Amino acid sequence: MNTWPQTASLGLADHLTVAPVLLPLVAGIVLLLARGAGIGFARAFGLAAALGQLGLALLLSGAVADGDILVYALGNWSAPFGIVLVADRLAVWMLLITATLALPALLYASRGIDGHGQHFHVLFQLQLFGLNGAFLTGDLFNLFVFFEVLLLASYGLVLHGGGRERARAGLHYVVVNLAGSSLFLIAVGTLYGLYGTLNMADLALKAASTPAENLALARAAGLLLFGVFALKAALLPLYLWLPAAYANTSAPVAALFAIMTKVGAYSILRAQTLMFGDQAGPMANLLDAWLLPLALATLILGMLGALAATSLRAQTAYLVVASVGSLLIAFGLGSGAGIAAGLYYLAHGTFAAAAMFLLADLIGRRRGEIGDRFEPAADIDRAYLLGGVFFVAALLLAGLPPLSGFLGKFLILRAALDHPALPWVMASVLLAALFGVIALARTGSLLFFRTCSQRDGNASAPTGALWTELAPVLGLIALCVGLTVLAGPAHETTGAIAEQLRAPYHYIHAVLGGQP
Repeated sequence: MNTWPQTASLGLADHLTVAPVLLPLVAGIVLLLARGAGIGFARAFGLAAALGQLGLALLLSGAVADGDILVYALGNWSAPFGIVLVADRLAVWMLLITATLALPALLYASRGIDGHGQHFHVLFQLQLFGLNGAFLTGDLFNLFVFFEVLLLASYGLVLHGGGRERARAGLHYVVVNLAGSSLFLIAVGTLYGLYGTLNMADLALKAASTPAENLALARAAGLLLFGVFALKAALLPLYLWLPAAYANTSAPVAALFAIMTKVGAYSILRAQTLMFGDQAGPMANLLDAWLLPLALATLILGMLGALAATSLRAQTAYLVVASVGSLLIAFGLGSGAGIAAGLYYLAHGTFAAAAMFLLADLIGRRRGEIGDRFEPAADIDRAYLLGGVFFVAALLLAGLPPLSGFLGKFLILRAALDHPALPWVMASVLLAALFGVIALARTGSLLFFRTCSQRDGNASAPTGALWTELAPVLGLIALCVGLTVLAGPAHETTGAIAEQLRAPYHYIHAVLGGQP
């Protein structure tokens, strides 16, 4: 008879697992207590904390590179009775993307946007705390807790700076996500009532032996959980909250929010491979019938929204929706090659969308009152520079060769070659690419060629200031270029992640110790 260990032996590497959660939490508390120290201190301390989180993500990347799974048992109570944080290759990949994204977003905000309201830097750190916790937690209830933390912080960030349109979009965002949180609690409560545990590794074991009389209720709870994750990921038909919220918030917040939908996508992937994978007995492949069709529809409707958008920020928000569709198409293929392609595309889509959000703000502020709306405006100084950067960002988002967007879509299509839905995947991806090219070509023409002869006095800026503001945008684009140049090693990394996910018994053994 097997017995549960009551304590766990933690090594130094395992203690490193909790650091990405503690650092932004402590940084947020320090910034809150030192709110009288001035904006200069907040900026310097926030940037130092962001650099520290990037360093921790890199350290963890090295620690899990050989396939090790690090488990931190809070209070030294072993799973499933205690709370555990688990750092496997997937969790650390998400941590690395988040930390890499946070730094340029915070740099851009420190140019002055952070001063438009109160507690920006506190909320920014708490947002990172919630994101990192969601990626590392090994427990469904604590996933709910971290979801709530990042959502509470995001409510403040969405409304930062005020304004009528921002308040309206923020209210919609809050109401929809509160409804999602309620459904999450119902799903979690049902699963706990059925299985007596919310530890994901333990759930993976117990789901495989679900008795027939509980199967209908268990499948309903699993699908409800999928619906909650689909809402967070902005999957059709639950994406309507995203365009207005992302288009009306400040640029650095929208850039950081490029990772928010990926939390939902991450949760879907984790549930699909761990709790509802091939090994889950009667609960096996629970999401397969839903994920791929909804992802295909999300891709097409997201691109149609980009075609119909009336401003660059709104168009970028719809492109985020479309990128979620592409990402979940890859996950919906259910193969290791599909997961690897999706994780490569996840990094590309996050950085490219964030770069365009920041660039949209730069362009809009130099077009006077018209902003980034698709209307003729006065020509802006150094339009060739901004236009050149826009051209590269558009290539990335449209998925044109030779950059990482093209490589990501190529990998997705290659992974679909043996799938029965290949014609649908091929048609959707290629049609969406055509829509993307048309939408972004029209945008470039409207912003940089259809200009008025009369110049707006607010449409120029010093060259030095422009280069300083462009630095975070160029940094994000450089990351996408890096994904292109280092596509081989990056795809090997995502392939290793997929391989680990496809063998969930390693995760289960690492979390539950001696359990089979």
